[in-house]
Amino acid sequence: MAARSNPDFDKDVDAQGGGVQSVDRALQILEILAREGDAGVSDIAEEMGVHKSTVSRLVGSLVNRELVRQNSERGKYQLGFGILRLASSIPGRLSVVHEARQVLEALAAEYKETVNLAVLRSNYAVNVDQAMGPSTLATYDWVGSLTPLHATSSGKVLLAALTADERTQVLKAVGLPARTPRTVTNRGELEKQLLDVARNGYATVHEEFEIGLTAIAVPIFNHSGSVIAAVSISGPAFRFSPEDQPGLIDGLREAGLTISARMGYRHR
Repeated sequence: MAARSNPDFDKDVDAQGGGVQSVDRALQILEILAREGDAGVSDIAEEMGVHKSTVSRLVGSLVNRELVRQNSERGKYQLGFGILRLASSIPGRLSVVHEARQVLEALAAEYKETVNLAVLRSNYAVNVDQAMGPSTLATYDWVGSLTPLHATSSGKVLLAALTADERTQVLKAVGLPARTPRTVTNRGELEKQLLDVARNGYATVHEEFEIGLTAIAVPIFNHSGSVIAAVSISGPAFRFSPEDQPGLIDGLREAGLTISARMGYRHR
């Protein structure tokens, strides 16, 4: 005898399936906003291949949970402060943020530009804290943003710290897409740069991630000497040139070692 279907059970299964799909789509939205910085409903819907009404409904729920907020000036959506509350369950990452905070503020005040703290996550450099200098032209909040490893100063510092096999795995997953005409998209050329980063102890990028933006970053080490984060200073290319600014490179290196010491690192 064939088993009879239970209508109530079937409804539960359908509801569960729809719920899982909604959760997956909501997570997709968060990933898109983390990667892009901000995006409109139409842009998100197009990338996900779903109707705008679906995205609008999900974004509304994320806004209610403070995981997403709307930029009042541009009308687009970006990650909200609720993300940071969730991140508080990651003690290792939070301790870096806590120990680095005063140093970031001091760097921003001294060099008058934007200072960011970044860690490696899901094949990207994710900014976990930021301090704004008095000369900063824009007030864009990079916290929570995922940026490409090969096109940013922090990313190159984090890439240089990986083993060859780890680096190959990461770059195979994300590739070397061009963000600007100056982005390094050749693996051989990138590897040469990463050797310089490892040898010199810092990385610089000149308009590789964004036209008009220059940045420099140094590593942060933990108690075992492993690179766990990178601290960077960025500013407009027309006025910010790290190599030509007396004391900046040494000052940033010293700041990186100060944070590292607070994480248990002993410099030899």
